[in-house]
Amino acid sequence: MAVAVTTPAALLSVTPAFADSKPAAEAQAKPTIEELEKAAAEAQKAYDEAVAAQKAGYEVLEKALSDEAPLAVAAKAARKKADDAAAAKTAADDAVTDAKAALAALPDTATDAERTAAEKAVTDAEAAAAVAATAKTEAETKAKEAVTASDDARVAAARAYGVLQKAVADALAVKTAADEALAKAREEEGGPDCVPANLRATLTGLPSSVVAGTSTTFSLRVKNGTKETLDAVTTYAYVHTTDTSGLKTTDAYMHLQWSTAASPKWQAVGKDHHIGIGALKAGAQTDVNLRLTADAKAPAGNGVVLTSAEYVNKDGSCGGAPGMDTTAFTVKAAGTGTGTTGGTGTGGTTGSTGDTGSTGSTGTSGSTGTSGTQAQGSASDEASTGGGLASTGSSDATVPLGIAGAAAVALGGAAVFVVRRRKAGAGA
Repeated sequence: MAVAVTTPAALLSVTPAFADSKPAAEAQAKPTIEELEKAAAEAQKAYDEAVAAQKAGYEVLEKALSDEAPLAVAAKAARKKADDAAAAKTAADDAVTDAKAALAALPDTATDAERTAAEKAVTDAEAAAAVAATAKTEAETKAKEAVTASDDARVAAARAYGVLQKAVADALAVKTAADEALAKAREEEGGPDCVPANLRATLTGLPSSVVAGTSTTFSLRVKNGTKETLDAVTTYAYVHTTDTSGLKTTDAYMHLQWSTAASPKWQAVGKDHHIGIGALKAGAQTDVNLRLTADAKAPAGNGVVLTSAEYVNKDGSCGGAPGMDTTAFTVKAAGTGTGTTGGTGTGGTTGSTGDTGSTGSTGTSGSTGTSGTQAQGSASDEASTGGGLASTGSSDATVPLGIAGAAAVALGGAAVFVVRRRKAGAGA
């Protein structure tokens, strides 16, 4: 029942009272994030061990309080022996009374032999009563001892369980302090670095052209190419369109919806362009169905669908695709025909292998290639993202290079994953 729960020495550095009590000359250096993470891990381990010990202690307590506990069984047996001895003593006393009554009732005509026998019966009954009295006293003493032993064991078990309860409370307090100290340090420090990760969001099946007044469905596959389970994966899907001049944004005419096997009902993609995937195991992938509806009044022009994915784990670590995949399409006025399936951007590029000009990349309709032109990406951008921010290609028309960059600007910083340090209040 005895369980020792120790507080990791490293946790002392996160306890304000400890720090404040030390003279300035003896004040320790501010603990690093790594030290606080270690302290928090040790506190978590100590708390888990304390909880496990409490659970085991409760089982011991239940057994100690049970009528089936060995000492309880022994006490019950001893009590029965004492009760039986008391009954035997009562019977022996009654025998003495009866023997004496029989002796007194002898008539004057009783023979000497009869009187001698009656007197012997009294003597024998008194002797038996004396033995029964001794047995009763001894049995009662043993019963009291057994009951006391059982009661003492139960009290000891209850006290031991109380110690375990306090140990859990103490461990929880230390854990809470360690977690708060780590969270505060991360907030001050800016939190963990988000890192590039092999997490891809690949679009397939988008037609090379979308006709105003129609809807088209396609697919977005999110794959975890890392070697670990990602706790909370979010993919981005953003449609950006302009008129043929490229100067007027026409996003308001485009409506994007999503559904999955788990959530088959179509839902509008929110203003933040997030689609929550949830946890994704290492090497696993999941598909998101997308449906793009263009208003009948949508003007002819050009468009791109930008996709990416990021994750945040329970421990605060985060990361995502270093860049954004883009898939280009044209917007046709209502009544001008239907579109055909076109190319899908992979690795931040779309379109077929073709000539690269200063304004874009031109390729064959429906093909996928790797020669797209990097849009709005400087050398510093590449250094921060691990690659170009976006690349854009064309299926059956040349898409102005500026649309991809304009889309990134319109989408905002959350659209293009950049290795960054999360500040207080910032999302992953």
